[in-house]
Amino acid sequence: MAYSIKKHLAYNEWANTKIADVLREVDDSIFFQDNKSSFPSIAKTVLHIWDAQHIWVNRMQGVNVSKWPSASFKGSKDDSLNGLIESSSELSAFLLSKSKSLLSSSYPYKNMKGEPFENTYEDTLYHVVNHGTYHRGQIITMLREAGMKQLPSSDLIHYLRSVVK
Repeated sequence: MAYSIKKHLAYNEWANTKIADVLREVDDSIFFQDNKSSFPSIAKTVLHIWDAQHIWVNRMQGVNVSKWPSASFKGSKDDSLNGLIESSSELSAFLLSKSKSLLSSSYPYKNMKGEPFENTYEDTLYHVVNHGTYHRGQIITMLREAGMKQLPSSDLIHYLRSVVK
């Protein structure tokens, strides 16, 4: 199991880097453009993925987060993309710093409303990867709606074929 989640976290970092590379080249008018999606722009979707990764790694470290980190974000497009990639790396580093037995153990945390929950570390890490995949798909859709035709695949199978040997 540990090898599978390690691979998925590496995939998450690869896919976030791939989408960030595309977004660095996108005009700001597209990056900040209002869209009809879960979040009102590509910029806010990037911040949401970053927020979630940051919040979950903190929860797994025993730190409860009571507000969205991006609520006070005033950085640039590049700052948000760098933050996305750095938080992806933090997830992998977190797992690599722990023993395999940690994955099946549970930890308590509180959601943003202060309600208590408990999940396994492994389930949480898979959730974070799945969550990022969902929102990267929305970003691709917003880019297509903005007229972009040539977009790289960030599918897991593409990662496995091109990176994992």
